Amino acid sequence: MSGVVSRVKNSSVWTEFKEFINRGSIIELGVGIIIGGAFASVINSFVSDILTPFLGLLVADSNLQNWFIIIRPGNHPERKYKTPKEAQEDGAVTENVGAFLMTIINFLMVAISLFLIVFIANRVKAFRKKVKENRKKNGIASTSAGEEDETAPLIKPDDQPASGVTRTCPWCSANVPVRAVKCMYCTSYLHEKVPATLLQQVQPDNSLVQLDG
Repeated sequence: MSGVVSRVKNSSVWTEFKEFINRGSIIELGVGIIIGGAFASVINSFVSDILTPFLGLLVADSNLQNWFIIIRPGNHPERKYKTPKEAQEDGAVTENVGAFLMTIINFLMVAISLFLIVFIANRVKAFRKKVKENRKKNGIASTSAGEEDETAPLIKPDDQPASGVTRTCPWCSANVPVRAVKCMYCTSYLHEKVPATLLQQVQPDNSLVQLDG
């Protein structure tokens, strides 16, 4: 018996099966199936226990599931049936209109719920992408988690006129917040006086900066 077990474990089929099971997508698929089954149970309960009783009172003056049409009477034609099951037990042929409508309502509820989930997920994804693009456009480096990366170099944006909430850095001509003390692009202190030799250069070299006075 041990020899058979060892041969099975050493076979290529068993190796491929273990690789197949250990894949992350298989685990995610299993979790998705379990959550999907629980979600379907919640939808079914909402349709059968909450929604359809009101619809049944409006349409058939009873539970919607008990709304049916008799095509052929049973063994006792004068008998009044309350449920399709009762009519079928008496030999009658019925069209279960209410059960069919419940199935349609259940399908529509599941479809609408999945659409809302996908719609919200796409909106969140598009919003995060837009925020990431704005960060990149404004020269703010970000990590994969969406947080700012202090170690990544900042990209200097194109020169634009300073607004009421920004001022121009005298060293690199980039726009920085009004209350900033140090430029986020060239790392120069904004209150320091720029030497006259650097004012004549288009892009100053920080290695040659010397304070006046």
